[in-house]
Amino acid sequence: MDKKINRIGVLTSGGDSPGMNAAVRAVVRTAVSNGVQCVGIRRGWQGLINSDFVQLDAASVGHIISRGGTILYTARSEDFMSEKGRLKAVSTCKMLGLDGIVAIGGDGTFRGALALSRLGVPVVGVPATIDNDIGCTNYTIGFDTACNTAIECIDKLRDTMQSHERCSVVEVMGRNAGFLALYVGIAVGATAVLVPERELDFQRDVIERIRSARLAGSTHFMIVVAEGVGSAVEIGKQIHEAIGIEPRVTVLGHIQRGGTPNARDRETATRMGYFAVKAFVEGRGNCVIGTRGGDMVETPIEEALQMEKHLQMDRYHVLETVSVTTPYVQPSIEGH
Repeated sequence: MDKKINRIGVLTSGGDSPGMNAAVRAVVRTAVSNGVQCVGIRRGWQGLINSDFVQLDAASVGHIISRGGTILYTARSEDFMSEKGRLKAVSTCKMLGLDGIVAIGGDGTFRGALALSRLGVPVVGVPATIDNDIGCTNYTIGFDTACNTAIECIDKLRDTMQSHERCSVVEVMGRNAGFLALYVGIAVGATAVLVPERELDFQRDVIERIRSARLAGSTHFMIVVAEGVGSAVEIGKQIHEAIGIEPRVTVLGHIQRGGTPNARDRETATRMGYFAVKAFVEGRGNCVIGTRGGDMVETPIEEALQMEKHLQMDRYHVLETVSVTTPYVQPSIEGH
C-alpha cells in the first residue's frame, strides 16, 4: 500500500460476540484521530454488496463500548461467495472511495477478507468470536465474556440440581472447538467435559467419572458438552440407559453471545481496533491483528487462515486431576 489512506470502512460479520462494539469504537476514533474518515458497513459482507452503510464519527460511537451485540448488525452472505457478489462489493468500495476495510469477525469473515483483498481492496481483520478458534491469535474478542455467562448459568443450575440430587448435562457453544467448554468446565468444577479434540470413550469419560463421584459421596454431577461433540440430549439419554439416573439437559445456546462485554473483552477489542487502523495508516494491509504473549501482532490473511489452533490438553489433564474424587469413608463412631 503506497497511497495515503483517506477513508476506510468497518464491518462486523458472522456470529456476533461481546466486544464487537468496543472494536468498532476504537476503529472509528483511531481513524478520526489520524485524519481518516470512517464508514460503517451494516450487515457484514452483504451490506457491502447492497451499499448498506452509515457515516461514523467520534460522537456516533459514544457510549457503545459497554453494549453487547454490534451496532453495525451482522449477517452471513451467500451472495459474497460468488464472483458476481464480490465484484459488486468492490464496486461499492470504489463508489464510496474506501481505501480499505476493517473486518471484525471469525474464520468466515477472514475468508471473505482474503477474497476481497485479491480483488484489490486492502483488508485488516480483527478476530472476534466466542469460539476462540482463530489460529493466528491467542485470544479472540468475546471469549471471556461468553465463558463468564456460561459459568454464571451453570452455577445457578448447580444450586437447584444439588437441591434435587440430580445430574446436569450442559451444552455450550464453540462450533468445532472445545476451548469454551474446557475453560468453563474447569471453572465450574465439572465432573466431566466432552470436547471434539479428544476422542470420546463414553464409559471412561462419563460413566466412570460419575460412578467415582457417587462413590465419593457426591449426589450431583455436572457434565459439560461442547456442541462439536454432539447433542447434549443424546448424551443425557446414554447416561440414563447406562446407569439409570435421569439427567436434566440444558442447552445454553445463543445466550452465550449476549450481554455486556467484560473488562478483558473491552480492553482487547479497543487495542485490536487501534492496531488495525494503525496498520492502514502505516501503509500495511491484508493482515489479521492478533495477540501473542500479551503483544499485538500482524499475520498475513492467507497465512492466518492456514494456521491451526490446538486445544491445550494440559488443561484437560488439570480438569481430570482436580475433579478426581476418592471413595467416601464413613467416619468412625467408636468412643461416642
